[in-house]
Amino acid sequence: MFKIGDKAVYPSHGVGVVESIETRELYGNKKTYYILRILENGMTIMIPTDNVDAVGMREVISEDLVPRVFQILREKRIVVESHPWNRRYREYSEKIKTGSVFEIAEVLRDLNLLKEQKELSYGEKKLMELAKSLLIKEISIASGTKEDKIGKRIDSVFKA
Repeated sequence: MFKIGDKAVYPSHGVGVVESIETRELYGNKKTYYILRILENGMTIMIPTDNVDAVGMREVISEDLVPRVFQILREKRIVVESHPWNRRYREYSEKIKTGSVFEIAEVLRDLNLLKEQKELSYGEKKLMELAKSLLIKEISIASGTKEDKIGKRIDSVFKA
């Protein structure tokens, strides 16, 4: 259960704040909802409290898991499949939709490695930006570090 003021991660949208918990009647059914405001863009999402697991809403990772994210980003001995760009795009989109910070880190890592070998498609570039943005926000909150510092730290991983 989340409380008002808690930060939570909503897959594909990132970190948000539980602004309220409300009971509403929709189509004749009364349900209780978390009202989550996404920090990145101010979007508001209503999530049924009994559907949190199904949609993948979760707590922000703890600070002790941040090094694991950077370990994933630093892995270089990964074979990036040379599927057509649209198949890779679908696979990476699915990973981002899981909401797992570790899968998002894999997407960012893989796309950065692929970028060294060939030009990324427009869609892949957008996915890379999304993955980076999602990671920066969550790691920043988990570690209590400013977002620009986390962004520079991530950039330095790929410049090494």
